[in-house]
Amino acid sequence: MQAYIDAQKNPFGVPIVFRLLEAKAYGLSSPVIVGEDTYLAAKVSTKQKYYEIAFGYSFEAACLYAQSLGLGTVMLAASLSRTAFETAMELGENEVLPLASPIGYPAEKKSIREALMRKALKADERISFEALFFKNDFSVPLRKSDAGVFSEALEMARRAPSAANKQPWRAVVQDDTVHFYENKTMKESTLGDVQKVDIGIALSHFDLTMQEEGHSGKFIESDPHLETPENHIYIVSYERKS
Repeated sequence: MQAYIDAQKNPFGVPIVFRLLEAKAYGLSSPVIVGEDTYLAAKVSTKQKYYEIAFGYSFEAACLYAQSLGLGTVMLAASLSRTAFETAMELGENEVLPLASPIGYPAEKKSIREALMRKALKADERISFEALFFKNDFSVPLRKSDAGVFSEALEMARRAPSAANKQPWRAVVQDDTVHFYENKTMKESTLGDVQKVDIGIALSHFDLTMQEEGHSGKFIESDPHLETPENHIYIVSYERKS
């Protein structure tokens, strides 16, 4: 795990500093987690363009890698001993720690508290494919069967986790390009726009799936200037190489 986070990069070229932190050594805790010994934490400079997107992309990639090793993770933001985490990460000027995660072997059974929290958040539910993704513009819902080479990658993006399970990502497919948008429903904080972090998480799912299926492409800034629904903000585009 240490080797992975030491070599971790993201397609936006934003440096993300990861650390594995021992909970007892730094007094780290969360009121919603029990039995944790180690945390995965990261920080990023707010001076970098796309810093929230890049952070979400990189952190989710690290969590997915941990899962491939049989380790459990759960992203936490509001329910952290934040001062302790920021001290442990030696946060500098213009740096933020949007979230962290305990990392270790998950319990064999869900606790009653976990089951109730997931039920309250509807954590296992997702917005339909056709309500998240569109063809050419926002007037035409995209069916998964019509999404072509992007179908599985968009489905994996659809399943991504997000703060309060808001699922703020939207996308419009135009030929070999996918334009991603934020459906902004939450206020920003001193840590930045948490929903952009969520979009970075979804982009990680999307991009890693495209790579897994043997497709190549890149993220670019190419706003198509479409007429958008209220509170929808253009973020970035993915261009597939033929």
